[in-house]
Amino acid sequence: EVPEVKLVLQNGSNYLPLMVMQAQNLVEKHLAAKGLAGTTVTWARLAGPSAIVDSFLAGAVHFSGQGVPSTALIWDRTRNGIGAKAISAMVASNIWLMTRKTELKSLRDLTDKDRIALPSIKTSSQALFLWTAVEQEFGAGQWARLDHLTVSLPHPDAMAAVLNPGGEITVHAATSPYADLERKAGLRAITDLYSVAGGAVTGLNFVSTEEFRKANPLTFAAVVAAFDEAIDWVNADKPRAAKFYLEASKEKMSLEDLTQILLAPDYIFGKTPQRVGAAIDMMHKAGILKSKPQSWKDMYFAEAHALPGN
Repeated sequence: EVPEVKLVLQNGSNYLPLMVMQAQNLVEKHLAAKGLAGTTVTWARLAGPSAIVDSFLAGAVHFSGQGVPSTALIWDRTRNGIGAKAISAMVASNIWLMTRKTELKSLRDLTDKDRIALPSIKTSSQALFLWTAVEQEFGAGQWARLDHLTVSLPHPDAMAAVLNPGGEITVHAATSPYADLERKAGLRAITDLYSVAGGAVTGLNFVSTEEFRKANPLTFAAVVAAFDEAIDWVNADKPRAAKFYLEASKEKMSLEDLTQILLAPDYIFGKTPQRVGAAIDMMHKAGILKSKPQSWKDMYFAEAHALPGN
């Protein structure tokens, strides 16, 4: 088994389970239970899915939280190599196109003077949502119509930019809690992912590789057990989870506000993939995904196949 296991997370409350795993040393706990107390656990923060995909390919990361687009891309790129797959879903969460401009009532109102901030162009869940919304608004085959307006920015930077009255960024494809903070600051949503997709959509998966799992079965099992415990911990007490997140992230938000966000019925920390198939269809249509999986199950380890996903 490896002497060091490397995990990656990004910014935002969607990553709560991974933050809990890190802060509570859950990976170390489950490694010790399997006789691997000497294994070093290393956490890193990478800004955006492109950097995570590159790190997987370089062997610099073994587990990460990734959106459906980057999960599909790395699955496609590594099918004949390290075999990256999702262990399960991690969270289903909404995305809002937040703007400070009152004249932007729909996507049709955007002009060449506007700029839309996404965590990563073409490889983020936000990019996929934008394509889907644009095609729904402008018609079949029109998904790329607003691509020239998109800019790649991590969520904290995008929030600062969209809140700046004179800034270039006029729209932010925001997840919680950024969308909620922006709403409190007077911004509003042009549209949102759940409205476009017709219900809850998986925002993040928990990802590893077939190669790592085969070579390190005990370490793999320990990390998965830590992940399961973290999901249960978040769901057992949302006010406690909100308090933990604010202390860990230093986000400037009230405990009451964040607790209400986490208690929202459409904010789901869970392992079942939701509407992943529709996301894959759009990626393939857009030419981003060269090999289209026959089912969402192709991109997930066998343990997830019994889940009632779609």
